[in-house]
Amino acid sequence: MLKVLLTGAAGSIGHETLKVLIEKNYEVTVIDLPTKKNKKLLKKYMGQAKILFGSINDEELITKAIKNQDAVIHLAAIIPPLADKNPDLTRKVNYFGTLNIVKAIKKYNKKCFLIYTSSVSVYGDRIDNPWIKVGDKLKASYSDYYAYTKIETEKLIASSHINYTIFRLTGIMGHPKTDPLMFHMPLNTKMEIASTQDTALALVNALEHTKKLNHHIYNLGGGKNCRTTYRDFITNMFKIYGLNIKFLKESAFAEKNFHCGYFLDSHKLNDILNFQHDSLDSYYARVKSQTKGLVRNISKILSRPIIYSLNKKSEPLQAKKKNDKNLISRFFK
Repeated sequence: MLKVLLTGAAGSIGHETLKVLIEKNYEVTVIDLPTKKNKKLLKKYMGQAKILFGSINDEELITKAIKNQDAVIHLAAIIPPLADKNPDLTRKVNYFGTLNIVKAIKKYNKKCFLIYTSSVSVYGDRIDNPWIKVGDKLKASYSDYYAYTKIETEKLIASSHINYTIFRLTGIMGHPKTDPLMFHMPLNTKMEIASTQDTALALVNALEHTKKLNHHIYNLGGGKNCRTTYRDFITNMFKIYGLNIKFLKESAFAEKNFHCGYFLDSHKLNDILNFQHDSLDSYYARVKSQTKGLVRNISKILSRPIIYSLNKKSEPLQAKKKNDKNLISRFFK
């Protein structure tokens, strides 16, 4: 039975991955921060997995955890919007935390295989050229510190002489929450989403295909049945939540300097791992089934004040109101 270390197990992808690992009877060790939320979530898996609370920046903890593992699924990272607000913390965790893992593998467990999750953000703004493939130039969007660290960390891993594969994840969708970051993506952005369920399945299935995946980079997306535009995605999600999209200001959304697109080659990873099971329709249906009717009814009644409050949180809109020339040049053509 393979022994697998999972970092970031309490995140949306990590939690799904943990469930699949346990379901498939892997011997699992997980690492995540000892927050109240994480402890509550992971407590129910004690007995099914070995739970280690701590930081991937703790060299002693990482060394101890990796010594007897066959593989590491590395998901722990600082993500936006916190990544943009605290670039020092982002680099500390995303780059130096991964460096700890790489060093531990090289020094104590050279047979250990690293599965690293990077991001579509490494390709930068693709509004004008939305068809993306591995081999395209890597260029983070302006002020996207998360993407900067992903590019830097990919280079670290590729030059490390360990066994690894890198999956550049598209927009991974679980049960979405409203966040000011939603206004950073232009409405005409092309998107190829993937569900947390399909992503978790890909990560776990990769454990059985390490020889084929070794030293290769792949784009991980949901495939052609998961392609849409951000405008259509927002429209459908608002409909599911009972919100009237007519109150949402188009001027609240940026016009450039984000990321996402359609993966020309997401089928290549699916051909190996057979994980693309969801479609946009099945994803929308799942979100709808998880959204209580009472929530939809209340949202219908309170659409105007709810969306008005959302509009006020838009950084692009605030940039215009305050005539912030730096942010205006960042968000608008």
